[in-house]
Amino acid sequence: MIYINAVAALNALGNDLNSIAASLSANVKTALRPDRGWLLHDKPCWTGKVDGDLPAVPAALAAHDSRNNRLLMAALAQIRPAVDEAIAAFGSDRVAVILGTSTSGLDEADRFVSQHTTSYRYVQQELGDPSRFLAAYLQLKGPAYTISTACSSSARALISGMRLIDAGVVDAAIVGGADTLSRMPLNGFDGLESLSPDCCQPFSALRNGISIGEAAGLMLISTRQDSVAILGIGESSDAYHMSAPHPEGDGARRAITMALSQAGLQPDNIGYINLHGTATRLNDDIESGVVHALFGNRVPCSSTKHLCGHTLGAAGITEAVICWLLLTQDIPLPAQDFSQNAWDEQLPDCGLLREPARLARPVIMSNSFAFGGNNTSLILGKVDV
Repeated sequence: MIYINAVAALNALGNDLNSIAASLSANVKTALRPDRGWLLHDKPCWTGKVDGDLPAVPAALAAHDSRNNRLLMAALAQIRPAVDEAIAAFGSDRVAVILGTSTSGLDEADRFVSQHTTSYRYVQQELGDPSRFLAAYLQLKGPAYTISTACSSSARALISGMRLIDAGVVDAAIVGGADTLSRMPLNGFDGLESLSPDCCQPFSALRNGISIGEAAGLMLISTRQDSVAILGIGESSDAYHMSAPHPEGDGARRAITMALSQAGLQPDNIGYINLHGTATRLNDDIESGVVHALFGNRVPCSSTKHLCGHTLGAAGITEAVICWLLLTQDIPLPAQDFSQNAWDEQLPDCGLLREPARLARPVIMSNSFAFGGNNTSLILGKVDV
């Protein structure tokens, strides 16, 4: 069994676990707010930005200087003692770095092109750079690579790290990911008519698209026993459409049932589902239908993207961290926000929380469904140690 030994995150809910937990407990958004300057023609949108200063990239690694990597450094600082302990115990060649991203240093490249800055280097935007940078920063010699499968990237990074440990290739893995606000994805989603001009409203009748946030999250995983384990994983790639989900949710269903099967659990064993819940018309329609078909309305569920935004390649790890916090701290399950717009009564009843509730069973599922039909489902649970 693979255990989660250390956890770190920063996003629009807060810059560390305590502040994220406080925002979750209050069920309030903190740094998801109206913004301008990202979209063409100065169109307004909402973004979830990480506030405050970030650590500087060392001069010896200046070629890797990007906001994405500085977010990763800030996350790493939160778990550095546990990481150093793992490296000392297992060796620098037995600790992997597997990360997910969809932007890497794309914002730096954008500013280089538009402002002709002289500090730009191509590796800043190369998708493999986050893992390469973090491994170099920690002087690790084990496997280090980055996965970019859109919104499932960092969830797949966690799965890949688990498989390396199970295969005996490494003894521990630093998994997670980061994504930074950038004009390209914001304008891309706006071009697809999938970006909301207001705060996103998952599963509401008037939902009209996503709100994009930035984030970084890391987990140190190994076979060393700890209080939370990864009980099951599921993944699929239905490749139905470049940007639309399968109309019957075929890939999502297969990822969920695979995770349940691997964990040896039945649907009623799950205490809460953190939904992908992007607030696009199609995603919420299809995801609620799949969850209703498998779980009915018996398992409480909600999306947390109205609190921190959709963090794209970092969404999987961001929401896995939220699930870990719900399992380890006395935090109510976050309710879906229908204060501005009512629930869409055309959607199947899938157990959406209207009010915060307590976790009845210490087992949580987290779904991440991406462009191209790249679907993941993770099941985390408290275990006796």
